[in-house]
Amino acid sequence: MFRLWAKEFKDNHMLRDIVIAGTDPDTRTHKIMNALDDVCHSFNLGRPIWLDSNINDFQRYAKTRFYQDSFIDTIDFDYLEIHVIEED
Repeated sequence: MFRLWAKEFKDNHMLRDIVIAGTDPDTRTHKIMNALDDVCHSFNLGRPIWLDSNINDFQRYAKTRFYQDSFIDTIDFDYLEIHVIEED
């Protein structure tokens, strides 16, 4: 079982969240990217760009935040946080 928790924040308040679960026998990277695609589809967002800081944070903590500089379109929140909460 793989679960990724995504949350939108504005002014230190969580606006909305979603947990994406999957059981497909894919690589960890593919699971994360597929879950992020599902999050973006659910939240009606463009897919964020992974900057070096996002990659480093995610490798260390299994968690990262995407700010405006990771999105091509303007966002109406401060950041999108993703966090892997369960892995096989």
